[in-house]
Amino acid sequence: MSTSADFSKYINEGYASKGESILLGGAILNGEAVPDAFVKVPLKTLNRHGLIAGATGTGKTKTIQVLSEQLSTFGIPVLMMDIKGDFSGIAKEGEEKPFITERHAKINIPYATASFPVELMSLSQQNGVRLRATVSEFGPVLFSRILDLNDTQAGVVSVIFKYCDDKKMPLLDLKDIKRVLNYITEEGKEEIEESYGKISTATTGIILRKIIELEQQGGDIFFGEKSFEIDDLMRFDENGKGYVNIIRLTDIQDKPKLFSTFMLSLLAEIYQQMPEKGDAEQPELVIFIDEAHLIFNEASKALLDQIETIIKLIRSKGIGVYFVTQNPMDVPASVLAQLGLKIQHALRAFTANDRQAIRQTADNYPTSIYYKTDEVLTSLGIGEAFVTALNEKGIPTPLAATMMRAPMSRMDVLTDAEITEINSKSKLVRKYAEEIDRESAYEILNKKIETANQQAEAQAQAEEETKAEEKKSSEPSTASVIGKSVVKVVTSATFIRGVFGVLSKIFKK
Repeated sequence: MSTSADFSKYINEGYASKGESILLGGAILNGEAVPDAFVKVPLKTLNRHGLIAGATGTGKTKTIQVLSEQLSTFGIPVLMMDIKGDFSGIAKEGEEKPFITERHAKINIPYATASFPVELMSLSQQNGVRLRATVSEFGPVLFSRILDLNDTQAGVVSVIFKYCDDKKMPLLDLKDIKRVLNYITEEGKEEIEESYGKISTATTGIILRKIIELEQQGGDIFFGEKSFEIDDLMRFDENGKGYVNIIRLTDIQDKPKLFSTFMLSLLAEIYQQMPEKGDAEQPELVIFIDEAHLIFNEASKALLDQIETIIKLIRSKGIGVYFVTQNPMDVPASVLAQLGLKIQHALRAFTANDRQAIRQTADNYPTSIYYKTDEVLTSLGIGEAFVTALNEKGIPTPLAATMMRAPMSRMDVLTDAEITEINSKSKLVRKYAEEIDRESAYEILNKKIETANQQAEAQAQAEEETKAEEKKSSEPSTASVIGKSVVKVVTSATFIRGVFGVLSKIFKK
């Protein structure tokens, strides 16, 4: 029979790390914490992505908070997509309470309070750093996938982007691309057909309806300038701590299209802009995507393929992506297979479907001589979780039921006054506060149509004037009529005089 000493040795050897690592907590055996059996994750492997799952109220948010605090301490910036709005307390120091003291005594980890540098961001009208992107930055492929277009419709979108590039017309916001769609089916139909081929009005109508759907979910607020610069996520405070960038998404829970649009565009832009890092000692940025099922439930197959591709490739840029959801089955198997760190909080077995999901979840974890995984999954307490990670050689660590350490920062949300205070001191809030509406496709096409209309009106007016002149010149003038009458009178008088002259000559004879 294995002893606590054997178990402690097993855990410490499995989670040993030569380099810097994040300390998650202490391992549990038979429901009790084993002192000095530390569960750690090497910084070097945090770009291998991860999953944090568990039922509501089991401690997922606090686990993200613990991870973010330690990443920030090591000078690694964090991007957190906070849909429930309960993550902002990381900006303020926590408070040591009796249950925290007791927990840390059990796992033999010292506890201290701390606060961390925070930027509050928003995709909507909430206070904070405004996040925007232009349609041009998406490109035709990504924009088409977000709209869930078929190949024919996506081809038309590519034509639109090409036409706008050729004509030097920026596509900045949704009204730009809507205006181009209207133009190529109406005023500019002949111009487009001559250079790019015939385009069906039925196809452009479908694309327009898809854009309006995105617009109704808040896309009109997201698309535009000033476009957010990725470098502003990679910031540090004066003490070398990485900034924790919190995107407040509480007001777009019912707008999954906008959420998935932003998430995918952000990952794509980070991948395009960040240089290759290879196997660095620590990641450049770690991203936590809360309520990840909102992305996958609404995503088309093309969009899922795009996500899977980016997840596979982005780790080489030093970026770690962590999906947070209630059930690990919410994440597609193709994506789940790419995740190195898995932190599984308790699952609840209320129905037959729940029990089946638990068995499937247990099968996704390494087997262990110390645990019956499916049974322990339903008995884990709040703040406890199964953990398996990758060691520095990329080998999965042993499965460890873990009593997670407590966050050092506040385990509650900021007040409105505290949010206002953070935003008032933020350089990024001031930088992105201004909305820019420079000349783009919408204005250029309107001006082009207006100029064409003016030219058409001027030409029509000139033609009318020409016709009037021609008509005028073809009609006899008054002087001409009088002249002709005089000539006629004079001619008649001369004729009469001539005739009478002849007659008088005859009679004289």
